[in-house]
Amino acid sequence: MAQPSTASSQASSSTPALKDAKSLAKANAKPYPGDSPEYRAAREALLAEEVELRRHLWRVAEQRRALPLGGEAEPYRFLDENGKDVGLADLFGRHDTLVTYFWMYGPQRERPCPMCTSFLGSLDIPMRDLDQRVAVAVLGRSPVSRQLAFARERGWRNLRFFQLVGDQFTTTFKLIDDKGFEYPALTVWVRRGDKVFHFWSAESGGTEDPGQDAHGAPEIAPLWNVLDLTPGGRGTSWYPKLDY
Repeated sequence: MAQPSTASSQASSSTPALKDAKSLAKANAKPYPGDSPEYRAAREALLAEEVELRRHLWRVAEQRRALPLGGEAEPYRFLDENGKDVGLADLFGRHDTLVTYFWMYGPQRERPCPMCTSFLGSLDIPMRDLDQRVAVAVLGRSPVSRQLAFARERGWRNLRFFQLVGDQFTTTFKLIDDKGFEYPALTVWVRRGDKVFHFWSAESGGTEDPGQDAHGAPEIAPLWNVLDLTPGGRGTSWYPKLDY
């Protein structure tokens, strides 16, 4: 019988076997006062599913990190808050990874998109932590002064805003339709030497199952993650607003 190669033997011996999710759930469940037997059984079954979900999210993240480089970025141009013309590579700062978010706040909009606003609000406070690992830039079609005015109105202090120069970025990423309606775009870029490459963009729009609204995997916005913990969930017709 053929013997396994040294490399495969080392790989298998260095990867511990995962414990059964149901066994983990039973051993680590934390009963609370007043739990009925029916509740505890249902909660342990749910905990096993949560263990499996965490493992699946971990595998998806590993698969995402293993993506090959995408296409080399086109020569997109932007204006910073001082009116200086900069390129995509300039947005990286000291990092080799850049996360950009194009938000729906073009000059034709009186107010920005509430969903975009909700998402960006969840990024502002952890920006000090994110900046330890990656650069983050918010891109919009409105002048930076207009974007910053709204940011200050919301109490944001840490996000960086840039205005798109021309329509090359929106055309390439198909972010405006023939009626002038904008679409958001979350994108990750990497820098290799003096070149910038596309790495990942959200593409789940249109893949939702029947009855689902726009749904990421994993869900990035904490708003939806918290609501998913509750009995009422996200609801069927509720969305964030700029004012309540």
